Amino acid sequence: MHDKQLSTEELIAQDVGARSPAGLMAKVIAGLALLWSLFQLWIASPLPFVFGFGVLNDTQTRAIHLAFALLLAFLAYPAFKKSPRDRVPLLDIALGLVAAASAAYLFIFYQQLAMRPGSLTTADLVTACLGIPLLLEATRRALGPPLAIIALVFLIYSLAGPYMPGLLAHRGVSFNALANHQWITTEGVFGIALGVSTSFVFLFVLFGALLERAGAGHYFIQLAFSLLGHFRGGPAKAAVLASGLTGMISGSSIANVVTTGTFTIPMMKRTGFSAEKAGAVEVASSVNGQIMPPVMGAAAFLMVEYIGMSYVEIIKHAFLPAAISYIALLYIVHLESLKLGLQPIGGHQPKPWLRRLTGFAFGAALISGLSLAVYYGLGWLKPVLGEYALPVIGVLLALVYLALLKVAASVPVLPPEDPNAPLEELPQTRAVLLSGLHFLLPVVVLVWCLMVERLSPGLSAFWGSVMLIVILLTQRPLLSWMRRDGSHEHGGFIDGVVDLREGLIAGARNMIGIGIATAAAGVIVGAVSQTGVGLVLADLVELLSMGNLLLMLMLVAVFSLILGMGLPTTANYIVVSSLLAPVVVALGQQNGLIVPLIAVHLFVFYFGIMADVTPPVGLASFAAAAVSKGDPIKTGLVAFFYSLRTAALPFLFIFNTDLLLIDVDFWHGVIIFIVATIAMLIFAAGTQGFFLVRSRLYESALLLLVAFTLFRPGFWMDMLHDPYQEVPPAGLAQALDGVEDGSSLRLRVLGENAVGDPREFTVLLPVPDGASGQERLEKLGLNLYEEGEKVLVDSVTFGSMAADAGLEFDQQILSVRAPTDRWMKELMWIPGFLLFGLIVLLQRRRQVAQTA
Repeated sequence: MHDKQLSTEELIAQDVGARSPAGLMAKVIAGLALLWSLFQLWIASPLPFVFGFGVLNDTQTRAIHLAFALLLAFLAYPAFKKSPRDRVPLLDIALGLVAAASAAYLFIFYQQLAMRPGSLTTADLVTACLGIPLLLEATRRALGPPLAIIALVFLIYSLAGPYMPGLLAHRGVSFNALANHQWITTEGVFGIALGVSTSFVFLFVLFGALLERAGAGHYFIQLAFSLLGHFRGGPAKAAVLASGLTGMISGSSIANVVTTGTFTIPMMKRTGFSAEKAGAVEVASSVNGQIMPPVMGAAAFLMVEYIGMSYVEIIKHAFLPAAISYIALLYIVHLESLKLGLQPIGGHQPKPWLRRLTGFAFGAALISGLSLAVYYGLGWLKPVLGEYALPVIGVLLALVYLALLKVAASVPVLPPEDPNAPLEELPQTRAVLLSGLHFLLPVVVLVWCLMVERLSPGLSAFWGSVMLIVILLTQRPLLSWMRRDGSHEHGGFIDGVVDLREGLIAGARNMIGIGIATAAAGVIVGAVSQTGVGLVLADLVELLSMGNLLLMLMLVAVFSLILGMGLPTTANYIVVSSLLAPVVVALGQQNGLIVPLIAVHLFVFYFGIMADVTPPVGLASFAAAAVSKGDPIKTGLVAFFYSLRTAALPFLFIFNTDLLLIDVDFWHGVIIFIVATIAMLIFAAGTQGFFLVRSRLYESALLLLVAFTLFRPGFWMDMLHDPYQEVPPAGLAQALDGVEDGSSLRLRVLGENAVGDPREFTVLLPVPDGASGQERLEKLGLNLYEEGEKVLVDSVTFGSMAADAGLEFDQQILSVRAPTDRWMKELMWIPGFLLFGLIVLLQRRRQVAQTA
C-alpha cells in the first residue's frame, strides 16, 4: 500500500483496474464517452420528436447503448493485472470493435430481424456466438470474475439440461435456440435490465456526475461537517450524512466510499477512531446510500418494470426503512463516540437543545412553506397561463437561480478539501449553507418532474440534467461578475464548458460497469425464462427449509448474500430478484403468509446490497481500507456489525408490512415512523452493547426484545387473540355476509403448480360491497359447488377479483378464515415501553454511580 494520499480518481482506477492511456487513445476514449453521454441525452429528450429525426425504439437504443459500453470496456479495462495501463494493445481495440459491432447488429438489421422472428440466419448465429463470449470477457474485465462465471454457469445449464441430476434436470435448449433467445430477441441480453440501464440509469448516473463536477459533492461534505462536526464523533456523523446525500444520487456504493471517504476517513481517524472503525462507518453509510430513495442504486427503476408499480409508489414504500436505518447509523456512531470518550471539536459548543430544536423547527417550517408555495403556486399558475406556463416557470427558475448565485457571492468561498488540515475549527453552518443553495435547484427540478408532473424517471432526469448543464456553463462567469470585491476568481465561460465536458465524460465512464452488468445479468434472466430454473430453485429452497417460513427467508437471505458477492448493486438486484423473488411469494403462499411483491423485492434487494459489506468479498470494505490504510477484513467485519440493523429490517417488513406504509393512512404512518425509529435506535443500542452506560448481557437481550415488540406488536397480540376465526368452506357466502366490505378473507386452497403437481397455498380474497353474502360472491366472480364433503371452484369470471386473487377452475377450498373483532395490535407497545423504562432506570442508576 502506498504511503502517499491517493486521489479519488486513482482510488477508483485502483478499485476497478481502469486504464489511463496517454496521447491519441486517451482522446479516443474521452471522445467515445462524450458521444455516449450526448446520445443518451438526445434519446431522453423531446428533440427527436420535435425535429422528426433520430427517433429510435427500445431495441435500437439498447443495442447502441451496449455497443458503447462494450467498446469502452475493452479500451478502458486491461485484460490482466500485468497488462499495460499506459496504452491499449491492438488486440483489445479489435475485440472492442467486434463486440460493439455484435451489439450494433440489432440496430443495423432491425427491420430484417423484425420481419423474421425466431428464424435464425447464419449471420445471426455468428453474431450471437461472437457477442456472448465477448460480453462475458468485458464483464470479467470491468467487474471481476463472479458475474461472468455465474452467467457462464447459466448458459451451460441451459444447454446441458437433459444431463443434469434429478431435481435440476430439464429438457434442454438447442444451441440455435440459445443464441436466438439470448442475443437476437429481447428476452436475454437485450431485455428489461438493459432497457432500464438505457432509459433511466444512465441519466441518473450522469446527473450525479454533473452534480459532483459542479461542486455539489464538496458542498454536501462541508455542510455535513458544519452541521454535525460540533457533536461527539462529529466527523463520523458528518460522514454518515455526507454519504447519505451523495449516495442518494449515486449508483455505486464503492464509488460513494472513495468519493466521500477520501475526505471523511482521515478526519475520523484524527478525532480518535481506529482505521478499521473509520473505514467501517464510511462503508456502512455508503452502502446505506444504495437503499435510500430516489435512485436506490438504480434498483428503483428496475422495480418499476419488474413489479409494474409506479415510481412514486415504490419511493413511498422504500422510504421509511431507509430513513430509520440512517437515523440508527447516526446513533451507532454516537454510541461509538461515547465508548471512545470523544469530545466535540473546537471551541464552538453546540447550542442548548431547546434553541437548536427551535431553529430546526423554524428551518423545517420555512422549507415546508417554500415547498407548499412552489407546489400550489406553480399548480395554480399552470392552468391560468396555459401554453405559456413552461416559459413563465422557466423565467421564474432563472430568477431564483440568479438570486441564489447573488447570495453565494456574498459569502466566503468554501475552502478546498484537505484531509490533513488541522481540526481546530469547523466551518460556519450559515456561510456554508448559503454558498451552494443553487445546487439544490436541479434536485428541485428532478423531484418536481417526478412527483408533480409525473413524468417518466428518464425524462425527469433529463430536465434535471438540463438545469445542471445551465449551472455548469454559467455559474463561474456569473459568480466572478457578482463577487465585486475581487477576493476570488471563479473562472469564465470556457472553464464552464470544460467542466461540462469532463462531467459528461465522467458520467459515461461511471456507466461502463453498470451497462455491462445489466447486459450480463440479462443472460441469467434469459436462462431463467428459457429453462424454468426458478421452479427448480423454489423446490430446492422448500426442500432445504422443510416448509418452515423463517428458515426459508434465512436461506433466501444467504442465497442473496452469496449471489451478491462481487456483483455491482444493479446486477445483484436483477439476478437475485429474478431467481428468488418468485420463490418467496410462492412459498409464502404455501405457508399462509401473503407477502406483497414490493416487500419481497425489497427483501432480496437489501440482502444483495449487504454483500457489499460482508467479508471476505465486501468490495466497499476493500475500497475503504485503501483510504484508511486499515485491514480490509477487519473493516468488513466492523461494517457488517454496524449494518446488522439493515439485515434485521427485511425480516421485520416481510411480517409487518406497515413498515413499508402499505395500506396505511397519513397519521398512522407518522406514528409508525416515530415508533419504528425508536425501535431501531433501541435495536442499535442492543447490538452495540451500550446504552446510557455499557450494557450487561441481559440488558442487551431485553433491549432487543423491546425493539422486536415495537417493530412487530402483532406477534404477541396473535398469541393472546387469534385475528381470524375458522369457517367451514361450505359457509363462504355466510362468512362474506358477516364481514365489512374492504376487509378480506383468507382461503386455504388445494390446486396445481405450473407442472401439474398438487400444491396447497393461501389466497387473500377481498370483500366487495353487497347487500348479502351471495351477492358479494357473485361480485367476486366466483361460483362454487359441493362434491360430498369437498367444496370446489366451478367457474371463475375472467378478469374478476377471484381471478386476480389466483383462484381457478377445479381447485378445492380447504378452509376459510374470516377476520374477527380484536384489540389493536399497537396496544402491545405499552408493555414494550414499560420494559424499556425499567432498563433506563437500571442504567441511569449505574450512570449516576459512575459519575459520582
